[in-house]
Amino acid sequence: MAVTRAQQPVATTTAGSAPLPVRDRLAHPALLLTGIVLVALNMRACLAAVSPMVAEIQHTFGLSATASGLITTVPVLFQGIGAPLTPRLTRRFGTERVVLGAVLVLGAGVLLRVLPSVAALYAGCVVIGVAIAVLNVSMPGLVKREFPGRAAAMTGVYSTTMLVGATMAAGLSVPLEHALGGGWQASLGSWSVLALVATVAWLPQVLRARAAGGAAVPAASAASAAASARPIEGIWRSPLAWQISLFMGISSLLVYTLVAWMPTILADHGMDRGEAGLVFAFSNLVQVAGAFLVPLFAGRMTRQRALAVSMAALNGLGIAVLLIAPVPGAWVSATILGVAQGGSLGLGLAFIVLRTDSVAGAAQLGGMSQAIGYLVAAAGPVGAGALHQLTGDWTTPLALMLVLAVVVAAAGWGAGRNRTL
Repeated sequence: MAVTRAQQPVATTTAGSAPLPVRDRLAHPALLLTGIVLVALNMRACLAAVSPMVAEIQHTFGLSATASGLITTVPVLFQGIGAPLTPRLTRRFGTERVVLGAVLVLGAGVLLRVLPSVAALYAGCVVIGVAIAVLNVSMPGLVKREFPGRAAAMTGVYSTTMLVGATMAAGLSVPLEHALGGGWQASLGSWSVLALVATVAWLPQVLRARAAGGAAVPAASAASAAASARPIEGIWRSPLAWQISLFMGISSLLVYTLVAWMPTILADHGMDRGEAGLVFAFSNLVQVAGAFLVPLFAGRMTRQRALAVSMAALNGLGIAVLLIAPVPGAWVSATILGVAQGGSLGLGLAFIVLRTDSVAGAAQLGGMSQAIGYLVAAAGPVGAGALHQLTGDWTTPLALMLVLAVVVAAAGWGAGRNRTL
């Protein structure tokens, strides 16, 4: 179903000039795009920044390996728990204010995480996870509303920006520690500045929404706004919604499992740990290309079945190379997995805007798919680690991931149908 932009309330201007929509008077498109990009930079940076610091955090608090693993697992888990709450918040307070609040909460969580207390460390992880969940669900609906004709392409822009933020944070964490001289606390705490910058950049959108809400709205605009706010009835009983959710969930599980264990898998097979880190970093860099290009292709297609199956097949191929020839094929595997993982992220987010015909519907589907997605994804690193400990090698975890790639293909085949919820 085609989605058209609602007519905007108009304001009078000087005699003889055309009236300007309230939104256009208050916020230039460049400001909107800048705000979206800066918010997106925050959505993965504070998670990726902690990875190089885990050993130091473990030493500071005397944590066990399992307790240290929770530093990265807890935010992922609470992304799943917080996601279903977001559509209710956006309906009550408006997307712009919800995004602003989530970015402020994210910055507060970053600061809470570096206080000298184990309780504060994990509480900060919870706050960060919930804030990111709200942003994850809010952004697709926002993009759908503001860029109805280019929603898939804009999804590619902000999903790419998320990965750029993650790559930047992972690369800068150690240099920031040395430059700031305050240990891991100063390095991780400094990412609250990025949240503050995003907050300032997003303020024009909140002012725009407030002014537009107070203006007189023509009948046609009111009808269009009502259609935009139409929720999806029985979404949790929809096979299409479940197919999209499983595509996102299992794809995310594959990503987070390899984020947690890929360097260790390579090192356990004899690769130098430094080179294993470079292979992993390269794979993350390649994800940027997949996250940008795949949504662009998706937006030009009426059906995305072939694209979804291709992403699943590339995931399977990359895992197979890692299983059969982990060290000789490491760089090949990293390249294939980078394209597959970035492309799957971008395509999963694109499904949210392509398979819905209202802004409220996009928020609902985002809440459902990301709730399922992150709860499933949180089990990946823990499950793979447990299987490795049980069997003594990585063959069983990787073989199981190959099976899951087939499940992703089946879910993507259903999610890629030319249908809307």
